[in-house]
Amino acid sequence: MEVETKPEESQDTLDKNLINSVLEAVEAANAEQVSELLEPLHAADVADLIEQITPEEREALIEVWGEHIDGEVLSELDESLREPLIETMPPEVLAEAVRELDSDDVVDLVEDLDEEQQSRILEVLEAGERIGVQSALSYPEDSAGRLMQRELVALPEDWSVGQAIDYLRQTEELPDQFYHVILVAPSMEPIGYVALGRLLSSKRGAALAELSEPSFRTIRVTDREADVAYLFNHYHLISAPVVDEGGLLVGVITIDDAMAVLDEEHEEDILRLAGVAEDSSLSDSVLETSKGRALWLLVNLVTAIVASMVIDRFADTIDQMVALAVLMPIVASMGGNAGTQTMTVAVRAIATRELTAKNVMRVSWRETVVGVINGFGFGMLMALVAGFWFGVPMLAAVIALAMLLTLVAAALGGIVIPILLDKFNIDPALASGPFVTTVTDIVGFFAFLGLASVVLL
Repeated sequence: MEVETKPEESQDTLDKNLINSVLEAVEAANAEQVSELLEPLHAADVADLIEQITPEEREALIEVWGEHIDGEVLSELDESLREPLIETMPPEVLAEAVRELDSDDVVDLVEDLDEEQQSRILEVLEAGERIGVQSALSYPEDSAGRLMQRELVALPEDWSVGQAIDYLRQTEELPDQFYHVILVAPSMEPIGYVALGRLLSSKRGAALAELSEPSFRTIRVTDREADVAYLFNHYHLISAPVVDEGGLLVGVITIDDAMAVLDEEHEEDILRLAGVAEDSSLSDSVLETSKGRALWLLVNLVTAIVASMVIDRFADTIDQMVALAVLMPIVASMGGNAGTQTMTVAVRAIATRELTAKNVMRVSWRETVVGVINGFGFGMLMALVAGFWFGVPMLAAVIALAMLLTLVAAALGGIVIPILLDKFNIDPALASGPFVTTVTDIVGFFAFLGLASVVLL
C-alpha cells in the first residue's frame, strides 16, 4: 500500500497521512498492512512514530505488530518507552531482535534496564556475545568501555595489502560496517590502522605498516564518553581502537557512536541551562515532568525572594516616585538577558574546552568590554525614553547609569560564575542560571533604586 506525501512536506519527517494509515491498520488489527507501511521505513522513523502516538495507540500497535519490532527499532526508542516495550515482547521475538544488533547497541539497550530485564536479554544471547556484553557492563557508566563495540578487524602489523585483502574476502564473519583495519603486534597491542580506501587502492605487495594513518590514537576503556567525543570531534576521527588497562585491543569506537554522545552532551547542556532534568522527554508523564522541574523552580523562587528583599529596602523610595516601579522591570530584564547571553557562551566554551585557564582573563575582559558598550548604548536609549516619558531629566541619567552598571555586572557574572562552578566541580550548565539571575537582579535593583534615592529624593 502506497501512502502519498504532500510535495511541500519534508521527506525527512513522518507524514501525517502515514501515521493515520498505520493507526487505521492497527485499529483493524491488520498486521500485514501495518508491516507494509512500516517495513520500508528506517528504524529511527519507526521509533519516531511509536514515540509520537498516544500510550493507548502505542499499546495497540505493539499488540498487533509487536513481533515484527527488531533490535534497531528498540535501540532507537526513547529509554522511557523501551523498558515497557521489552516487557511485552515474547522471548523468542526479543531474542531474534537482539541477535541482530552489534555489541555496543546491545549494551546501550540493556544498561538502563533493571536487573530482571537485563537478565532476560542476556539469556537470549549466545555465550560469546553474552560474555562480551557483561564485560562491557562491568565498566563505569558513561565510559568508553560501555560505548565500544567488539566487532572489529585486526590484522598482524607485518602483513601486506594482498594478505589483508585475501583475508577479508575469505572471512565470513566481518562487522557489518567498519572503516579501518587495525594493525596489532603479536601481543594484540594496536600500533596503527589503515583506512579501507587506502587499502584497496594500494598494490598487493605494499606493507600495511607503511599505509598506517597519522591520525591513529587509542582510547582507554575507562576514558569518559565526553572525552571520547571531544577526541573524535577535535581530531576528525572516523574510528579509534579501545585498549584495556594493559594496552591490549578490546574493541573499537566509531564516529556514529561518538557523535551520538556529542549530541547527548549538547542536549543535556540545553536542558540543564533551562533547569530541566537531563533525562526528561516528551513521553514522560505529567507527574514525572512536574517533579523534574520543581527543584530548580524552587531555587529560582528563593533567588527571586532575595531580589525582592533588595526592592523592599527601597520601598519608601518607590512610594515617593512611581516611575521607579515602572522602569524597574526594564533594568532587570535587560540585565537578565545580557547575563544569559554571556553565560550560554561561557558554558558552551567550557564544555568544548575552548575556555581554559590560559585565555580566561582575555575572554573575561572581552565580555566586560561588551557589557560596557551595550550598557552605554542601551543606557542612553533608555535615558531618551525615560526623559520623554516622565519629563524628569535626572531620572533619565539614573536609569542610564543603572543600565550601564547592570549590563557590566551581567557580563562579569555570566562569565565568572560558570568558571567558578566548573573549578569546584559543579556542572556550570546546571547551576549557573539561578546564580547569574540573582547577581544581575541584585546589582540592577541596587544600582537603579540606590542611585534614585541619592539623586532624585
